[in-house]
Amino acid sequence: MTVTGSASRTGSFLLHFFEMCIPMCIGFAVGDLVYFWAAERFGYTEPFRQLPELSVLVVTVAMTAPMAAWMRFRGMPSRPTAEMSAAMPALALVLLALGWLAVLDRSELALLEHGLMMPAMLVPMLLRLDLYSSGMRHAAHRRHAVSS
Repeated sequence: MTVTGSASRTGSFLLHFFEMCIPMCIGFAVGDLVYFWAAERFGYTEPFRQLPELSVLVVTVAMTAPMAAWMRFRGMPSRPTAEMSAAMPALALVLLALGWLAVLDRSELALLEHGLMMPAMLVPMLLRLDLYSSGMRHAAHRRHAVSS
């Protein structure tokens, strides 16, 4: 592979990564606003601290759902979409376990999840490096998957 080819593959990988980060960021921004508004209606002024498990669940759904929807909209096959989506609840379970074991402060779990969700997405992406570093756009992925 040439340096130009390697740079192109790296660029494609990074582009795909950032394309998935955008709906995740929108999801957590909107999700947090709605969650904090709703929690306050029930008397919880600091839901991340007061409701750590529910907060982790809300963050997981708010970030995963828009990313998966965007992947499907752009034509990514179901299996890679499911794999990337599975990284999010896997991270949530690890954080919850560490919180329950008192390794991490439970009041910090949702904030940690916000920060670690996108790096966690890199794991399935690196496991399918050829898929995410090819120059194909999402719709081309679907055609390629169907013809393979």
